[in-house]
Amino acid sequence: MRASAQTRQAGLTVATALLALATASCGTGGDDGADAQRATSSASAATTEHGTEAAYDAGWRAGKRIFADGGKGSSVREVVWGGCVRRSLTAQPRAVVEKDRGAWVLGCKQGVGTGEDRHPPAHQVTRREPAPDLLPRFRSWAATHGDRRPAGHADRTVLVHLGARDYDVELTTTYTGRTPEPQVKRLADTFATWWDGDDGDNANAWNLILLDEAGNRLTTRDL
Repeated sequence: MRASAQTRQAGLTVATALLALATASCGTGGDDGADAQRATSSASAATTEHGTEAAYDAGWRAGKRIFADGGKGSSVREVVWGGCVRRSLTAQPRAVVEKDRGAWVLGCKQGVGTGEDRHPPAHQVTRREPAPDLLPRFRSWAATHGDRRPAGHADRTVLVHLGARDYDVELTTTYTGRTPEPQVKRLADTFATWWDGDDGDNANAWNLILLDEAGNRLTTRDL
């Protein structure tokens, strides 16, 4: 039996509505995924910014305490001679400082003075830069100076930038937490002797940080 024109029209209308609904649902699902990704990125950025702010604040307070104890002379020591950078290796609380050690250093430098103006960073300060070219140069030098064995335990070098002019050298080794301390110290001393103030034209390297194979800190040494 042939359906009436009115019945066929009603069926066409329903089908069109269902197709539109399905299309809208697919579009919404895609937007949800993009929105979730944007939300995750925003949350990550907010966490980083909060960590930088907290580290800067801790550094500022430390700088103010240093100035209160040492007066104007402390400003030169902490800013020009790397005092704030060296202090950042042991400053507390570690969980805050390590979120952005460069921000802590900046806060310390700004705090160790008579002024009360604060200029917190807008973005994370600490920047890690792999420096694979350092390792073969160090090993070559060590081999000609009788230190081939300790240099053989050096595995990876990274420059840890803590601002525009300050940085530390991070040396990952094949040592573990059970390696005897004299062995660790010999490698640190050998690297520092090779470095010998070779910081570059526009920057200062202040600390050598030796890590074990798992990335845990073994020791530090002035450069």
